Amino acid sequence: MQRGQHDQLFMKICEALPLLASITGGYATVTDGEGRRIKTFDSSGRELEDYAGTVYELAAQSHRENRSLIGESQIVKGAQAWVLPVGPFVVSCSNVEKVKREQGLKRALEKALPLIARVAGGEAVLFDREGKRLASYNPDGTVNKEFLHKVSEAAKRAMELHEPVIGDSMSYPGAMAVRIPITRDYGMGFNNELAAKNNTKLYEEVKKFQYARYNFSDIIGESEVMRRVIDMGRHVARGMSTILIYGETGTGKELFAQAIHNASERSHKPFVAINCGALPASLIESNLFGYVEGAFTGAKRGGAPGIFEQAQEGTIFLDEISEMELNLQAKLLRVLQEKEVTRIGGDKPIPVNVRVLASTNKDLEKMVREGKFRSDLYFRLNVVELKIPPLRERASDIPHLVMHFIRKYNALLGKYVTDIEEEALEILVQYRWPGNVRELQNCIEHAINMVKDEQKISAGHLPPYIRRHFRVPAERGRAPVPRETLAETLARLEKEVIEKTLREVQFKKKEAAEILGISTTTLWRKMVQHGLQE
Repeated sequence: MQRGQHDQLFMKICEALPLLASITGGYATVTDGEGRRIKTFDSSGRELEDYAGTVYELAAQSHRENRSLIGESQIVKGAQAWVLPVGPFVVSCSNVEKVKREQGLKRALEKALPLIARVAGGEAVLFDREGKRLASYNPDGTVNKEFLHKVSEAAKRAMELHEPVIGDSMSYPGAMAVRIPITRDYGMGFNNELAAKNNTKLYEEVKKFQYARYNFSDIIGESEVMRRVIDMGRHVARGMSTILIYGETGTGKELFAQAIHNASERSHKPFVAINCGALPASLIESNLFGYVEGAFTGAKRGGAPGIFEQAQEGTIFLDEISEMELNLQAKLLRVLQEKEVTRIGGDKPIPVNVRVLASTNKDLEKMVREGKFRSDLYFRLNVVELKIPPLRERASDIPHLVMHFIRKYNALLGKYVTDIEEEALEILVQYRWPGNVRELQNCIEHAINMVKDEQKISAGHLPPYIRRHFRVPAERGRAPVPRETLAETLARLEKEVIEKTLREVQFKKKEAAEILGISTTTLWRKMVQHGLQE
């Protein structure tokens, strides 16, 4: 080749190199026959002078054999290059910049995996084109060694299809995972393992018990108002009708539900309870009615029965029924009316024979008026109404409850507390107990923990928030003076006036109502509210 032709060919090759580098996403080089680099350009068209004079063996081999070749890049491990002899020169292109970017992205993703795992609430992984895990992190950000290097067929399928694949997680049953291909060589995935674990734990917590442990003999109450409720509970337990149990938080609605079941003809059958306010609507529905296989993503193989089926011929207790969403209320009403349940995703009605007990701490009548609770379901549930009085309306029961809890926590905590001082008991009797019996139980547990060498609970052993509620005089022996809110003072005065009037007319309600200027219905309601009786 003549000198002029030689130079002209070299110039044309140099003009083409930036274009070739841009297209291949890497470097483009022209070498001589010995493989020495003459000019090298990156994909932005910038000449890389530092590479001039370096020898590229693949280019030299291409010139010797006078054929194009494909091989590894000399610059970046894992990158590929092709070489093509052109007269006395060899043109070479590689994808080194593309590989550099992919490797940088891979390092960034691997660095981000612990954060992704925490945010997603599950395992986060990086996998290769065969679905093998290259890196794996737990929801707490630690390395998951158990599943490292294991192959996921779903991840492999995502790489083959080069599109995201959603399916069951291989690391935790019930969890869902998404696998996303990032490049041709690797992808990433994450699951909702923590959410699945929490849902399982939550379900086990709200599905409180599969049997009823308590009887009416376990319910502590010597006051007249409590005796009436217990007697009514014993009486209605023998029937078949649904019962709606009203009561503030901590009054013992669950205790009554179990006692009713154990006093009924169904006592030898299952007792299943579920808290309607502690689970999302989707979980409540599937756990109430069950589901068939394939009904939704994550459904167990073979499906699962709901608690209506689990409680067959027994009792189902729907705690906090007021928290159930309206659409589920309609489905529950249909089950109660038709006495059959259809699993989610299924079309076969399953006959059920269960007695339903429900509880609430809210005014369902008011919720019906406000459109927050279905009136037809309310009337279906409220066949028998049982109202558990708050602890403040049966203060005479407090000493009995205190001694019961002292015996209980002596055994649990290894203490030898024998009694409670009069001053401390007076405080407990006068306190209003917004948390009811449950709050009193926690109070006694606290007090017994505070007792050291003494054998009695004193006022100083009570929780600070209760002690602060009272002004205890410096001289001992005097009763503590309660601090009352305006509402508490008015309620106490109202009770005193009603009780005084009733006694004056020998509990003739009509006459007392006329003196007080209220209807007999209102008088009766206030008598119940204040625990007044003949």
